[in-house]
Amino acid sequence: MNIEERLFALQDSKYREFHKGLVPGMPEDYIIGVRMPNLRMLAKEIVKEGAVEEFLVELPHRYYEENQLHAIILSGMKEYDTCLAQVERFLPYVNNWATCDGLRPRCFAKHTEDVLLHVQRWIKADNEYTVRFGIGVLEAFFLDKAFDHQQLQWVAAIVREEYYIRMMQAWYFATALAKQWDATLPVIAGLPEWVRRKTIQKAKESFRVSEEKKQLLIFNH
Repeated sequence: MNIEERLFALQDSKYREFHKGLVPGMPEDYIIGVRMPNLRMLAKEIVKEGAVEEFLVELPHRYYEENQLHAIILSGMKEYDTCLAQVERFLPYVNNWATCDGLRPRCFAKHTEDVLLHVQRWIKADNEYTVRFGIGVLEAFFLDKAFDHQQLQWVAAIVREEYYIRMMQAWYFATALAKQWDATLPVIAGLPEWVRRKTIQKAKESFRVSEEKKQLLIFNH
């Protein structure tokens, strides 16, 4: 299976020009221009044809869409230990927010106790997107039954200047306000100003936060 050839067969030049603006800072020829439904379809074909192992070892990938395929495949893996090992191997090569946010292995939901140990390491990593991934995992899997107050403090304690880390912190706290209002509200005041303001902005835009709570958030923070 030649993945590159199949990706270029799915290329949409107009979409490529549009998507380049969503993932800034990438080399000119990094993005092929394949829409997400087609990427998901191709990922299923790779799995069905038994080509997953061969594809996953080919790191680093040359194209953005190859990294997207990698994230989609890992997100659908059912065997936790294998998935975790592949995630650890892939994270150093994640170089943009879209690939990072597309990497949400669903099998993590059944192994939250172990995942949490790795999250604590990820959010302290040097790599910008490893930190963002760790925060995103907390947002995706640890704001419901697996929630603990200390997780809020872990994210609040991250002091980094990278835009994509601070933005994910804001997304995390905005989601936390929607799901764990009482525990999260006192933490907001102590956040770095940029993160605090962006958190409030995201909460104001959220349909999951009531108008009454939005007003309380605005007037008290």
